[in-house]
Amino acid sequence: MTAQAGVPQVPDPDPAAAPASLRPLVDGALGLDPAWFGWRRLQPDNGEPRRASVLMLFTDGESGGPDVLLTERAATLRSHAGQVAFPGGRLDPTDTGPVHAALREAREETGLDPSGVVPLALLPDLFIPPTGFLVTPVLAHWASPSPVRVVDTAEVARVVRVPVEVLTDPANRFTVRGPSGHTGPAFDAAGLMVWGFTAGLLSALLQRSGWERPWDAGRVLDLDDAWARARRNEPEGGRVDDHGVVDR
Repeated sequence: MTAQAGVPQVPDPDPAAAPASLRPLVDGALGLDPAWFGWRRLQPDNGEPRRASVLMLFTDGESGGPDVLLTERAATLRSHAGQVAFPGGRLDPTDTGPVHAALREAREETGLDPSGVVPLALLPDLFIPPTGFLVTPVLAHWASPSPVRVVDTAEVARVVRVPVEVLTDPANRFTVRGPSGHTGPAFDAAGLMVWGFTAGLLSALLQRSGWERPWDAGRVLDLDDAWARARRNEPEGGRVDDHGVVDR
């Protein structure tokens, strides 16, 4: 365990620290075959890739079931503008590893207290060709949830706690088709449209954990149509009901 400015303690991931409610999630993550992600496993052969990590933070929500912390990236960012993402970002030279980077970035983006987070497992590194980053997903339990908010509007537009029951609702799941014709899983959640890298990770964990409910993967929406529909369902004032918490 190491101490760093802004992140006082950085424990090593410990799957045994998972509460009973998250045990299926951890077991699914530990058994996840990297081949699940297909082309995202391909890494560049022209030098060392840039490293990053994201925090997949789950806790027992007010509705009784688990929820997950997500952010909506600011529309003014150069890459992935407006997309929903897990908190996280690139590894800085002072970071001790992917867990430290994920906790630091989550604190900078959402204001959460890292001392309430218990890292559980590291998922396989995944390469994101558009940005050139090799990303390590960090699965964690939010053992002592702290207030979260948008800290820097230049980077984050919203911070959301989304119940897993919303993500597993078949009515909120569909397949999205991007401009290049590539298709992948997507979710409607709290007025947000979750797709791409984040949706792929969520879809994999839901299936591996046994939490997934049957849904119609043949329901395909073009990306622009899916964005428009999500905006129509966006809660007024940046707040949602008991199914989550949003702060702008």
